[in-house]
Amino acid sequence: MSRSLNKVMLIGNLGADPEVRSTNNGSRVATLSVATSRQWTGQSGEKQEKTEWHRVICWNNKGSGLADIAEKYLKKGDKVYIEGRVEYRTWEDREKQTRYVTEIIARELIMLSSKGERGERGVGEGAKVAARAGGGGATSEGKESLDAFPEALDEEDDDLPF
Repeated sequence: MSRSLNKVMLIGNLGADPEVRSTNNGSRVATLSVATSRQWTGQSGEKQEKTEWHRVICWNNKGSGLADIAEKYLKKGDKVYIEGRVEYRTWEDREKQTRYVTEIIARELIMLSSKGERGERGVGEGAKVAARAGGGGATSEGKESLDAFPEALDEEDDDLPF
């Protein structure tokens, strides 16, 4: 049997507040714009940086409330961990032009911003809100966030602590 894997893990910051809408059949969906950046030193010694923008789709389905969690807790600038799969879609616009989009369909969402970074809408100092598609909604745990371990976010270290 042939097996394959389509898995994406991102740690980045929201570039805008989540856009939440309802579909024709009543499902709720949130669209997130997540920025990831990498830095390096060029051949001439100057620091360089490149930011990539990712379109992340969070559905309320199979018992999960990812869209509701995103709407309630996330704001522009928040740091998030997203796990999901890559999906490519094409469609034809009104001018009959073929359009393409690459999306990350979220399966798991963890807020990494601390209470101070989130303001008063947060869930508590050092807490995280985690939601998993098909996992029965959100949980709030009193664990330390990755902000307490900045070396965990170092691009050159491939051994992430989670």
